Amino acid sequence: MSIRGRSVSLGLAMSLALALPGVSRGQEAAQPFGRSVAEMKFVTIPPLPTCAHGSVLNGDPTKGSFILYAKVAAACSIPWHWHTSNESLMIVSGTAEVDVKDGKSITLKPGSFAMMPSRHVHQFRCSAACGFYLYGDAAFDIHYVDAGGKEIAPADALKPVKETPATEMK
Repeated sequence: MSIRGRSVSLGLAMSLALALPGVSRGQEAAQPFGRSVAEMKFVTIPPLPTCAHGSVLNGDPTKGSFILYAKVAAACSIPWHWHTSNESLMIVSGTAEVDVKDGKSITLKPGSFAMMPSRHVHQFRCSAACGFYLYGDAAFDIHYVDAGGKEIAPADALKPVKETPATEMK
């Protein structure tokens, strides 16, 4: 990964880790806990588009496995990309489409599950506002790619879908 890619990944993961105080970082919670969506603090997550927000529920995305809850606006697109970790998504609300390179598109509705293996190129969009749990089995990163599979800057990836990358947590 390039130095720029590492700094984007580290900044994003650190931001995610700080999004929910009081939850175990890097290990399981000392005590069982639960949290409703209404209790979660949601923030934009660089370099995802500003139409996507997340809240870390467990783990430390800068160091390893994590669980977060994401809220993504209707018509929000996260164009072609891949992650170092395996990514498991469980949709709670809304409708989403996941397109995978060299595979069939997947339509996700409440109760649906999707899994993207490490480094598998895919894109994601919500046709209706989405809420979903996301589990990663390694530190979080995102690598946007062009049609040829070459890594590109977040702003370049998001421009064709008329989105802007988040630049700070807010």
